[in-house]
Amino acid sequence: MTIRLWMKLSLISLLLCQIHFSSAQGIVPAESVGMSSSALIEATARLQQHIDDGELAGVVAAVARDGKLVYFESLGKLSLESGKPMQDDALFRIYSMAREVTSAAVLKLHQEGKFQLDDPIKMYLPEFESQRVLLDSSSTDISQTKVRAGDITVANLLTHTSGLGSRSSALYRENNVRNKNITLDQMTSNAARIPLFQDPGTQFRYGIHATILGKLVEVWSEQPFEKYLQENILDPLEMDSTMFWAEGSDVDRLAELYRPTDGVLQPYKIESVPWTSRPALIEGGVGLLSSVPDFLNFSQMILNNGKFKDRTILSEETAALMFVNGVPDQAMPIGNRGYWLGSGWTLGGFNLVMDPTEYSFPVSEGTIWWDGSAATRFFIDPKESTVIVIMAQVSPSSGGGFREIFSEMVDKAIIERR
Repeated sequence: MTIRLWMKLSLISLLLCQIHFSSAQGIVPAESVGMSSSALIEATARLQQHIDDGELAGVVAAVARDGKLVYFESLGKLSLESGKPMQDDALFRIYSMAREVTSAAVLKLHQEGKFQLDDPIKMYLPEFESQRVLLDSSSTDISQTKVRAGDITVANLLTHTSGLGSRSSALYRENNVRNKNITLDQMTSNAARIPLFQDPGTQFRYGIHATILGKLVEVWSEQPFEKYLQENILDPLEMDSTMFWAEGSDVDRLAELYRPTDGVLQPYKIESVPWTSRPALIEGGVGLLSSVPDFLNFSQMILNNGKFKDRTILSEETAALMFVNGVPDQAMPIGNRGYWLGSGWTLGGFNLVMDPTEYSFPVSEGTIWWDGSAATRFFIDPKESTVIVIMAQVSPSSGGGFREIFSEMVDKAIIERR
C-alpha cells in the first residue's frame, strides 16, 4: 500500500467516524446514569409494534437523565402517502403543550416586575371589567347571568381557575369565541364578552387561558406575542423548530396528522386553517408546532432551575413556581376521577403529580407534565432527574396507549432509583 493511498483511506475513515459521531452526538450509555440500555431497546421495539399494528404512522421519542441524553429514536413514516421516513427534527402539532411555553414567557415578565401574580387582569385588559357569570354553568343562554364575585387574576389564568372555559365548549362554539381566522385582539374581546362559567378562583376548568395570557404578554412587553416569545424563550433555548406555522423548507418536515377510520389511518385535519400559512390568530394555548429536540431543551431548562447551557432563562425562584401547586384550596381537587384526582396545576402551566396512585402509568410525586390532543406528551421528573418527550400525530390521541406504555417501559429501564 502506498503512503498516498494509506493517507486517503485514513482520511475517509476519519470522516466516517465524524459522521457517525455527529448522528449520535450527546447520547451516552444508559448504564452511565443508572438505566438499562436493553430495557430501552425493548421500549423501541414496543413503539415499532404500535406502528406495525397501524396505530401510528410514526413517532419520535427521547429520554434524558441527569442532563444527559440516553435515548433518541425516530420510527415509522413522516407521511404514509409519500413514504417519507420519520426524521429526528420532524415538526408536530403540539396543541396544549404550547401552554407551558406561553407560561414561561409570562413568568419571565413577572420576574422582571411587569406585573404581580394577584393583579386583576382588568388592569391590563379593561374589557374584562364588567364580565358577568352564568347562573347555570351548563347553560348556553348568555342572558341568564349574575354579577361576578371577585376578579380574574393573572394567577387564575395560569392555573385554569378564572372561570373561562374550553375552546370546544358548546358556549364558546355557539358564540364563535375562538376561531383561527380572527385575531388575538378579537378572541380576547370575545372571551370577555361571554359570561364566565363560574366565579374566579372557585373551580378548575381547563380552557383558553394561555391564549389570553398571550395577549397580556403583548401588553406587558409592548411587543407582538410571537416576537417576545421568539426573542426571550425560543432563541435562547435554541428552539429553532418551534413556530406558529411552517413555511419554506420547514413544510417538508411537518408530520402528517392521521385519524383511524375502519382500522386504517387516514389523513385528517383538526383545523380548517392549514399549518403552512400564517394564521390570523397567534395562539398561546394551542397554536405551536415543535419538535422533540426543542422540547428536550425546554424541559431541561426547567429541570435545571431556569438555566440552559451558560444562559439564565428564568431565575431559580421563578423556575421553582413551575413545580408548586398554584390552585386555590377551594378549587381542589381539580378533577373527580383518574389522574385528575391526583393532580394539581402549577403557575408554570403544568399538571403536577400530587398522588401517583391515581395514575394508570408510573409517575413520581412532584413530576410536572402535559400533552397535546394530537398525540404528543412530555414529563419533567425532578425526583428521578429525568425528561421524557414523545411525539406522534394521530387524533384521537390514544394511539393504542403508546404514550402510557412508553412511560411504563422507561420506568422499568431505571435501575438506580433516586
